Amino acid sequence: MPSRFRCIRCGREYEPGSVFRCECGGLLEVVHDPMGWSRSVVDSRLCPMGAPYSSGVWRYKELIHPGLASNMIVTRPEGNTNVYQRRTVSEYAGVERLSMKHEGENPTGSFKDRGMTVAVSEAVRQGAKAVACASTGNTSASMAAYAAQAGLQGIVFIPDGEISYGKLSQALAYGSKVVQVPGSFDDAMRIVQEVSRDLGLYLLNSINPWRVEGQKSIVFEMLHQRGWEPPDWIVVPAGNLGNTSAFGKALSELLELGWIDRVPRIASIQAEGAAPFYKMWKSGASSLEAVKPDTVATAIKIGNPVSWEKALRVIRETDGVVDVVSDAEIMEAKAVVDASGVGCEPASAASVAGVKKLVSKGMIKPDEDVVCVLTGNLLKDSDATIGYHTGKLKDLTPKQPNAPIRVDAGSMSASLRRILGE
Repeated sequence: MPSRFRCIRCGREYEPGSVFRCECGGLLEVVHDPMGWSRSVVDSRLCPMGAPYSSGVWRYKELIHPGLASNMIVTRPEGNTNVYQRRTVSEYAGVERLSMKHEGENPTGSFKDRGMTVAVSEAVRQGAKAVACASTGNTSASMAAYAAQAGLQGIVFIPDGEISYGKLSQALAYGSKVVQVPGSFDDAMRIVQEVSRDLGLYLLNSINPWRVEGQKSIVFEMLHQRGWEPPDWIVVPAGNLGNTSAFGKALSELLELGWIDRVPRIASIQAEGAAPFYKMWKSGASSLEAVKPDTVATAIKIGNPVSWEKALRVIRETDGVVDVVSDAEIMEAKAVVDASGVGCEPASAASVAGVKKLVSKGMIKPDEDVVCVLTGNLLKDSDATIGYHTGKLKDLTPKQPNAPIRVDAGSMSASLRRILGE
C-alpha cells in the first residue's frame, strides 16, 4: 500500500487501520510513498485559480454579461457545485438515474450566490452606493455577503418572525441593515420596491433580470459536467420562480448555439401551502392569484411570485409540468437526502419529493434520466431538521426520526451496545 501510519514519537510504522496511537502512546500520522508523483499530473488537473474564471458563473461570462469589464466583477468565487448520485435517493424517488446538483455548496450556502454575483457586479458598474432586497432568508444572506465585498451598504427587508436564524445570522454578520416588516414575504417585496424607487436603492430581488442571468449558470455548469448531454428532466423547487425562468432561458440559448440538440422537460415543484403557480397552471388561468403562504419550506414560502410570467413561458416551451408536495412529503424526502450524506434545506427536498410524486403519476418514467436541483445547505434551516427528528414539527409525524438518545454515563458501553443492536 502506498500509504502507512508512522508514530510521531518513536517512528514505528503500521499498516493503516482503526488504531490511531502507537504502542508507546504516541499519535500516528499518515506517510505516503512519493514514487510515481509527477507535477505534470497535478498541473493537468488544475482549473483556473484566479478570478473571475475560477467562478462557476463567470466561466460562462460571454453567455451571462459579456460587456462587463473584469475589474467590475464581484466574485467569491461561486458555483463549481457538485452533482451527486445516491442509490437510496434514487430508490426512494423511483427512478434508476437520479442526480442531485447541490447549489447549497455555494459560498453563502444557496444558489442565490450565482445571481447575486452578476447583479451586484452590475450595481458596481452603475455606481450604486446601496442595494436592497426582500427575503425569506437565502437572498438576504447572499446579498449581504456580496454587498460587503463590493463596499456597498445592504438593506434587507424580512417578514417578521418568518426567517430562520441560520439565514438571519448571515445577513447580520455581513453588515447589512435588517428591517423587519409585519406580514409575509410578499408584503416585504412590495415595500422594498416602493422604498427602492423612493430612495434610489439598487434592487436585487429576482425581478432584477441580472439575477436570472447568473442563475442560468446552474444549467450551463450542470450540462458542462455531463459533457453537454441533456437529461430527460430537470426538477426544481419553485418559490419566486426565478430558477424556473433562468433554466428555461439557459436551455433556449444553448439550443440556439447548437451546444445541445434537445431540451429537457422542466418540472417546477411548489409546497402545497404556497402554490399559486401550480393553481394557475392546473386551472389554465391566464393570470396568477396570490395566496397566503404556509409551509415549513421557508425558502419557497412565497404567495405572489414575481417571475410567474417568465416561468409559465418556460413550462410551456419545455413541455414541462408544475406540481405540489406537502410539508410531510418534503420533510420525508429531506430525511432520505440527508441520510445519504448529501443533506439539504427543506425547500431543496421539494425537488426529490416532486420526482417521487411525478413517478407515481406516470409522468416521469422509472428509466428516465432526472436531475434534481438542491437549492440550499442543510444548515440553512436547522430548526426544521431538529424539529423533524425530535417529532416537534407541527402537524407532522416523522417516518424516519433520529432523535438524540440520553444514556447513563456509568453504563455507556452497555447502552451503546443496545443502540447498535449488539
